[in-house]
Amino acid sequence: MSSSGLGLRLAACLLNISEARRKHIVEKIANAALGKNGQKHPEVSVLNIFSDQDYNRSVITIAGSIDELGNSVLAACLEAFQSIDMQVQEGIHPCLGAVDLIPIYPLTDVRVEECGAVARSLAENLVLHVPGCSIFLFGEADLPEKRTLVQRRKQLGWFTRRDFSALEPDLGAAPARRCGLTGIGASPYVMNCNVTIDSQDLTLGKEIASAIRGSNVNGLKGVQAMAFPHEGKIEIACNVESFQDQEATETSDDSQYMAYSVLGDCFSYVSPHYIEARIKKLASDQGIGTIGRALIGFTPQECRNCAEYAIKKSIGEFWKIRGGIFM
Repeated sequence: MSSSGLGLRLAACLLNISEARRKHIVEKIANAALGKNGQKHPEVSVLNIFSDQDYNRSVITIAGSIDELGNSVLAACLEAFQSIDMQVQEGIHPCLGAVDLIPIYPLTDVRVEECGAVARSLAENLVLHVPGCSIFLFGEADLPEKRTLVQRRKQLGWFTRRDFSALEPDLGAAPARRCGLTGIGASPYVMNCNVTIDSQDLTLGKEIASAIRGSNVNGLKGVQAMAFPHEGKIEIACNVESFQDQEATETSDDSQYMAYSVLGDCFSYVSPHYIEARIKKLASDQGIGTIGRALIGFTPQECRNCAEYAIKKSIGEFWKIRGGIFM
């Protein structure tokens, strides 16, 4: 994953928006990333759209040249802020912003520090273009502290808060009810992997989420996990962080850890198969089965491969055809 072979320096944004129930709005936001009014972004592709009706949340995977990605994501965000009103937003998943999260990840020939610079520039542009827009920064965009997304969310009460009045953003005015608060940052790739258990017991779900969380002694390194009611069952929602590992080598799907490199820096992350197996074992110990696993988008390697293919073939709306090519 160290070089694209195309002369492109690629990065990705997994744009999290607080809308899933109005499909036309979600697709309009995704298409804005590809350019309109003559402002096309030829080195950008929307690789995937994942919308969850219960959560009322969509994740739009936008990938492209690091030089184009900031403007592309800005266009999508401007469309989202026009279309989504947090005053009427409803959904099970915690959220504070119409555009809730904008993480930038390096894919190939780009260092995470450069993604941080793109994220900071994007934050400044959003505050200029969107009245009432409020931003908090994390990771490589949060200088000099470089606090993680989890640290910032805990500080802001993101997991439980619905009162915006006392929030203090890093950029912009105090959050307006319509726009809310948006997190912008950069880090090594973070994958989303969700596993549903065949139970309605939220307490049990929280126990399983706690058991696999990387912050716990016997947890999975780099895994952040929460439990939510979802479609009549309980879903264990995991953010799977990539972490630097200079001993890493390319691995198989059956391994606990998967490995890749960007510009000679080696990274590992816990395999989605291993996460599913661990949750299945913990649920089985309580006499409960699992229903399935959902990977929201791609692994880091899949994202890079799809981005290269889509941009080489000039396929902006790759999300419409990806099933026939890569799945």
